[in-house]
Amino acid sequence: MSLFFQDVFYNLEKYCESESFKGWDPYDGLNSKVFISLPFKNSRIMRLIWIQLFKRSPINLRRIFLVPKEYNAKGLGLFLASECKNYSRTKSDKYNKRINLFVEELKKLRSNGYSGSCWGYNFDWQARVFFQPKETPTVVATSFIANAFLDVYDLFHEQEMLEEARSACNFILRDLNRTYDDDGTFCFSYSPLDKSQVYNASLLGSKLLARVYSYTREEELIDVACKSVEYCVKAQQSNGAWSYGTLPFHKWIDNFHTGYNLECLSDYELFSGDKRFRKHLEAGFNYYKNTFFTNEGIPKYYNNNIYPVDIHATAQLVLTVSKLGVYEENKDLVEKVLKWTIENMLDDKGYFYYQKKNTFTSKISYMRWAQAWMYYALSVYLYDINIK
Repeated sequence: MSLFFQDVFYNLEKYCESESFKGWDPYDGLNSKVFISLPFKNSRIMRLIWIQLFKRSPINLRRIFLVPKEYNAKGLGLFLASECKNYSRTKSDKYNKRINLFVEELKKLRSNGYSGSCWGYNFDWQARVFFQPKETPTVVATSFIANAFLDVYDLFHEQEMLEEARSACNFILRDLNRTYDDDGTFCFSYSPLDKSQVYNASLLGSKLLARVYSYTREEELIDVACKSVEYCVKAQQSNGAWSYGTLPFHKWIDNFHTGYNLECLSDYELFSGDKRFRKHLEAGFNYYKNTFFTNEGIPKYYNNNIYPVDIHATAQLVLTVSKLGVYEENKDLVEKVLKWTIENMLDDKGYFYYQKKNTFTSKISYMRWAQAWMYYALSVYLYDINIK
């Protein structure tokens, strides 16, 4: 079975390489050269409708409406973390070369005008409650990229990589908004432009602060990280679940954001030495593995609904199990979900589909959302089982 997954990985690698690791994204509709020429381009409602049309359509409208394939900073961060695993596994020079390429591209893609290194997306994004212009940095993109730089630092001990990650902490500490509770704990905002409370986003900020603390031993980093973690674990339900956030329309419970939360708690414990939240981690993982995967190996999107089956959920399972160090106990689950995903969501060209709905499958290739995540997951899987 592992050699079968290795073949899938190499076919995916060839596909991504053929595309130069650039591509489309589910949310890039506002990059349309047609849309930006229209008189209603500044309308909140029309931006929402346009994005959702591109995201939900089974037909790829991007060629028709002139949306270019581009680098996505978060996608490059995932590819960079992947190549660190692949280089560690194989010592192949091709992965070393890609590490250098992705680092240089990510340095070019930094958002300017903030307290530290930070990254956003390569498209305007209209959410329900706020609008984020292209390249507005987010804690999510910044955390993934800075952690990938630390992966490079762990491999090659290049001081610049640690400095980049430490600089990203300044963005988290100084530029993000905070929502405090009565106990003095708080939730980081998603970006400097909003005040939303999204648990996985705040925990990703805590994870990076704790990891950098493990190198620099700066008390401010771990003190701030701990307050964010405390805020988020208080929101965990008695059965181990988390809703996405605090707003009325953020009350859903989903697969891969739960995986984010678990991965972040595990890393916080690892890098801080603080084991006070172990019961939250264990309860959350039990809920996660028992709720979000069917007996057939289908990764459910929601706690109460299978659809849409999202490729990100499969990838996150591999990463969560690896991060928590529980692969052996969950090997059958991981391989069953991978096998189902390959049989149902892999194209003959080597790339993975975005989502499988109950009425149709979205077969559009998204470089960040689908390919980068599965490339990372398969890289971690092959590294964990020591396939050379």
